[in-house]
Amino acid sequence: AAEAAPQGSAAPGGAAAGGPPPSSGGSGGFWPLTLGLAAAGGYAWYSGSLQQFGVPGPEEVGIAAPKEVDYQEVRAAIAALLDAEDYDDGSYGPLLVRLAWHAAGTYSKADGSGGSNGATMRFEPECSWGANAGLGVARDVLEPIKKKFGAKLSYADLWTLAGCVAIEEMGGPVIPWQPGRADAPDGSKIVEDGRLPDAALGAQHVRDVFYRMGFDDQEIVALSGAHTLGRCHTDRSGFVNPWTNAPTTFSNLYFQDLLNTKWKKKKWAGPTQYEDPTGELMMLPTDMALIWDRKFKRHVSHYAKDEEAFFKDFASAFGKLLALGVPFPDAA
Repeated sequence: AAEAAPQGSAAPGGAAAGGPPPSSGGSGGFWPLTLGLAAAGGYAWYSGSLQQFGVPGPEEVGIAAPKEVDYQEVRAAIAALLDAEDYDDGSYGPLLVRLAWHAAGTYSKADGSGGSNGATMRFEPECSWGANAGLGVARDVLEPIKKKFGAKLSYADLWTLAGCVAIEEMGGPVIPWQPGRADAPDGSKIVEDGRLPDAALGAQHVRDVFYRMGFDDQEIVALSGAHTLGRCHTDRSGFVNPWTNAPTTFSNLYFQDLLNTKWKKKKWAGPTQYEDPTGELMMLPTDMALIWDRKFKRHVSHYAKDEEAFFKDFASAFGKLLALGVPFPDAA
């Protein structure tokens, strides 16, 4: 996640269980989308899935079935808009990862509420949560793609796919992803605020948030590795500066820096955060919790030494996050 907020995004998450081991690499890598859903039976499923939001299917109101979505074309459109010289470190990539994470990170396995399905961040009050400050920029950036493909491409699929493409284009692993999310017609399914991590808290809070979604300690640490991307902003989360010196490159540098750098409390009027000797890099309390907690720290050490293992575990966890709560049809 490219930002963290006090009511917000301390650790980024996600994972697609059961998929093949993902390979690392950017745009040149194999991109394993489950396109069969859109090409064969996808429309019938999409139409039926709208009923969960109390919306009649298009065929029930006399609308012809839309043509299938070319997700390779959607992917190319997302990749084409990532570079932005006038935004942060020259890329919207970290911001799109944060959008995907926050759209999905509200899930609760206890009752199946929340998650990426529905794209409820389009509505109040979710779009104005402190944790989601600045994500209007990400939604606006993707709006031309949504307009191009129209109703056949849901916001929920677009936002999650954008996070996957951004990670791949910034040198990260291929993320397991499949289409099939529907958009809620209003905000009636929005869950209570406070389900996203509070960056100012510690290890128990992090566990409470991620255990609620069904993640274990290893997955929590892997997902936290997304903090290798992006930076914090005082006008959004209140925190400031990037986590690493390469905020638009996906790598295991976050873990190396977290483990090997001497971090000290930043002396300033803002919220508690930690800085390196140069004062140019930072860690949040939830980041520091990963090395202060013995069980978390062993995974940090592993990923600091083995980038390939990190990429594999992150891809699994992030794909899982993006799929939580989505009623995909059973595999044939």
